[in-house]
Amino acid sequence: MRLNGEIYDGEDGEEEEQKLVVGYALTLKKKKSFLQPKFERLARNNGILFVAIDLNRPLSDQGPFDIILHKLSGKEWCEIIEDYRQTHPEVTVLDPPDAIQHLHNRQSMLQDVVDLNLSDFHGKVGVPRQMVITKDPLSIPDEVTEAGLKFPLVAKPLVVDGSTKSHELFLAYDQFSLSKLEPPLVLQEFVNHGGVLFKIYIVGDAIKVVRRLSLPNVSKRGAVKDAGIFPFPRVSSAAASAEDADLDPGVAELPPRPLLERLAKELRRRLASY
Repeated sequence: MRLNGEIYDGEDGEEEEQKLVVGYALTLKKKKSFLQPKFERLARNNGILFVAIDLNRPLSDQGPFDIILHKLSGKEWCEIIEDYRQTHPEVTVLDPPDAIQHLHNRQSMLQDVVDLNLSDFHGKVGVPRQMVITKDPLSIPDEVTEAGLKFPLVAKPLVVDGSTKSHELFLAYDQFSLSKLEPPLVLQEFVNHGGVLFKIYIVGDAIKVVRRLSLPNVSKRGAVKDAGIFPFPRVSSAAASAEDADLDPGVAELPPRPLLERLAKELRRRLASY
């Protein structure tokens, strides 16, 4: 492996074929879920070596790296990564801080989807009608009425920062309960989708689609009867996998491949990410 510009095998000192070195800076939770021993062995057998970045040492003194994979937040860390990118343009950073910042805001992240026109690629991609609330929660019922949004509504925190709170989602069935919510947030019309959603992972040209169990369809009668606001779990987590579930073929069918390929290409270009 490469450390400080030299190649070692880490045991008897003999030279070996140069590997792709990935420096990683992850939270403890993300490291436990991502860097499983089986995965690290598979990567090593394919010439990829994961090396932990020491946060107590200058980043420029570590490596050399071919790729930096990070999942940390905070102004100081973003400045460290940005400075490193300027002095090491040959290293791929996944992802650049400015691209990540764009995705931390649910309003800005979806705007790039709204601007897409993929009607010629075997389907369409859109965003449910929504609005952003940034101020007094007591004004939410009147703002929703003025915007003409239809219930039920999904309420999501505006900022996505990786915290537990940023993943708290609620389903609101009536306008009078909306004042219990805490801005800033996004209110989005709930769209029936058969209780299944697709989570799409994209790295370069590689696309992986998995099924996740989601909220069941809501009938008009149910929307009228179930007044109030109800929290619901993170439907996109791995624990909600629907790969082995007995699903209606009408909702379990994966999106067309040409649509996914064009969507991945356009979003990668617009978001400046990998």
